[in-house]
Amino acid sequence: MTVHQSSGKPDTVYFFGTCIIDLFYPRAGLAGMELLKRHGLRVVFPPGQSCCGQPARNSGYLDEARAVALQQIDSFPQDWPIVVPSGSCAGMMKTHYPDLFEGRPEHAKAVAFSQRVYELTDFLVSVLQVKLEDKGEPVKVTWHGSCHSMREMGVVDQPKELLRQLSNVTLIENPREKECCGFGGTFAVRQPEISAAMVGDKVAALEETGASEVLSGDCGCLMNITGAMDKAKKPMGGRHIAEFLLERCK
Repeated sequence: MTVHQSSGKPDTVYFFGTCIIDLFYPRAGLAGMELLKRHGLRVVFPPGQSCCGQPARNSGYLDEARAVALQQIDSFPQDWPIVVPSGSCAGMMKTHYPDLFEGRPEHAKAVAFSQRVYELTDFLVSVLQVKLEDKGEPVKVTWHGSCHSMREMGVVDQPKELLRQLSNVTLIENPREKECCGFGGTFAVRQPEISAAMVGDKVAALEETGASEVLSGDCGCLMNITGAMDKAKKPMGGRHIAEFLLERCK
């Protein structure tokens, strides 16, 4: 792994953009890359990357998931960290790639790949140890942590640590933070009534906080939550944390 000789930190990273960011939230991806660049890193975006393979795996199409996973593994050949602005996609690559190839010739390659995967906020806190200076106006926000981010990547406190560095930002805890928003990728399609009820509970809890905006590290969750808010004509907005941090620290 290429590192700064003085600090032991990497000087080059890969960035995995994710499908939802590519198609619906490109500003979140650009903001994530800019945050990394501002902390002295060279950011490489392999053009051959595509989906992480989670939709195929979750739907039971394991051969198709393996084909997609191998494309990602081959698209990130250098021994550089792979930073992902999504706990869900990061969880797929870090936790499930080794399982997909258990007992197969590609297993060792999948394991080596998975060990280089980091969720964005965890990388900013745990590896880069960033210190942020707030240049924005006073604002109240709340946080939504995705299921995969919390349970597969262990990302719970890292994004909040970043937000609490911002002197003009008041972080109000979400009383139902550990509950799923109801998206779950293919779950929202297969079980729309249950999904709608879950996101309704989530929106009500977020509204209780009195925050003006909900932040998250997963755009799938944001798409579900803000879609429900828009339909119910709620005033609260929602953004990926990378966009928020970049705006506050300009």
